[in-house]
Amino acid sequence: MRWTKFALVGGLTTLALTVVVASGFARSAVTIKMALVTDIGGLNDKSFNQAANAGRLKVQSKLGVQTRVFITQSANDRTPNLQTAAQTGYNIVFATGFFMGDSLDKVAPKFPNTKFAGIDVSVSSIPSKPPNVRGIQFKEQEAGYLAGYIAGLTVKQQKGPQVVSAIGANTVPPIVRYMGGYRAGAKRANPKVTVILSYANDPTFSDQAKCKETALNQIQKKTQVIFAVAGGCGLGALNAAKEAKLWGIGVDVDQGYLGSYMLTSALKDVSAAVYLTTKEFKANPSAFKGGFDKIFNVKNGGIGYGKVSTKLKNRAVIIKKTNAIKKLIASGKIKPPAK
Repeated sequence: MRWTKFALVGGLTTLALTVVVASGFARSAVTIKMALVTDIGGLNDKSFNQAANAGRLKVQSKLGVQTRVFITQSANDRTPNLQTAAQTGYNIVFATGFFMGDSLDKVAPKFPNTKFAGIDVSVSSIPSKPPNVRGIQFKEQEAGYLAGYIAGLTVKQQKGPQVVSAIGANTVPPIVRYMGGYRAGAKRANPKVTVILSYANDPTFSDQAKCKETALNQIQKKTQVIFAVAGGCGLGALNAAKEAKLWGIGVDVDQGYLGSYMLTSALKDVSAAVYLTTKEFKANPSAFKGGFDKIFNVKNGGIGYGKVSTKLKNRAVIIKKTNAIKKLIASGKIKPPAK
């Protein structure tokens, strides 16, 4: 009887271990595949899409996850690209850009076992409120505020025309937030400054001629700094600033590589958002939650400003003052306006 009892206990223990091992094997055997669907503007926009793709490439190299990028050439490609990504087995799919909201509304409910992340898409803006979609939002107004603060200080010390400007591709919420923060930051640094905000009305985010034309109009109004909030389109505005020997400010990524005329850049770390979201999914796919917006801001490191031009007079002083403003934003003592 004693031998039988021990044998039974031993057998149950072995069975339990077998179940645990098998369960662990099943979990580790799940293949994680991530897809990125770009918005129009191309991977070489030197801004938003390129940053998202940089995150995808980091996922591939650092996490060992199989990835694929789906290029959106026109607005009509958004929904088919999302659907193809889900149908072909990518279990986390990033939809890049505010205009992806409608496509997520159509596609996500059809694929409840696929997780979607909408960059610049708020879950509240999707009519069907699919529980398998997570919004990824940024406090762009905080980055705009920092860039505007630097611009305001810069023209104040130059003693020339007290005018700065910004150009948006169109009036999508992230761009509106950038520009609202920019105006407030410039006014904080220099109450006498005039801030010109214009839109190029470019739905493609890639028509450099439209942004350049808008910039030339601002130059006629004596702007000394041009903040290009327009993806690939913005490169035309920055080129106009360079030709006129004025300051330019980049957006989304650090565009200081364009030249020393680039005063700074307003940063939102889309690359990190893609990487960190995929890392969370890979760690425990079944526990990955949708139905809410993940917010990136100055406080958690998702928002900031880029390198400041070495050509800037009193550069160290301006950086010190800007960093003090950044701390006030992080603490909540300064709350940049969203428009």
